[in-house]
Amino acid sequence: MVVERNEDTKAGLRGVAKARRAALTPAERAHAAQAVAQAFFAEPKFAARQVIAGYWPLPEELDCRPILQRLLEDGRTVVLPAIIRRDEPLQMRVWEPEAPLYPAGFGTLAPSELAPQARPDLVLLPLLGFDRLGTRLGYGGGYYDRSFAEAEARPVMVGLAYGAQEFEIIPRDEHDIALDAVVTETGIKEFGRI
Repeated sequence: MVVERNEDTKAGLRGVAKARRAALTPAERAHAAQAVAQAFFAEPKFAARQVIAGYWPLPEELDCRPILQRLLEDGRTVVLPAIIRRDEPLQMRVWEPEAPLYPAGFGTLAPSELAPQARPDLVLLPLLGFDRLGTRLGYGGGYYDRSFAEAEARPVMVGLAYGAQEFEIIPRDEHDIALDAVVTETGIKEFGRI
């Protein structure tokens, strides 16, 4: 079956991607986070969006907090995802400046369950890998795919990654939502509808 073979291949790629990411030094990570933020705000198609979903980074993920902080300072609406239950869409909770964050699943943080929710215009996605066609290699839970499967209402999907996370090709299953762009420390790669 194709899906099983794809999952085996993706599992192998996840191991390679994690090793590549782990090999980066703290200085390389910090430089990449600043370069990605600079590239993001230099692109009018991204920076003009009003409601933007970010993520609270895991230790080795590209740190999007410089982007989130500037968005908050600019008065934009920032939402962070919270995992409610396995096999359900993410809940996108509005993060107010200075509001505390709480555990939101898989080691991430999000605003309180009492925070309002909003549907983003643009989603910044963490990832393990990406390819030249805009296929995203995630952690395998399918949360982002489930959350934004509606084609007409789908926000712009922008992966944030280190250049070392690029692969030539990643198998794409029917349910996998393609990225519209990826921003790395070397610049922006566009794939779709931006």
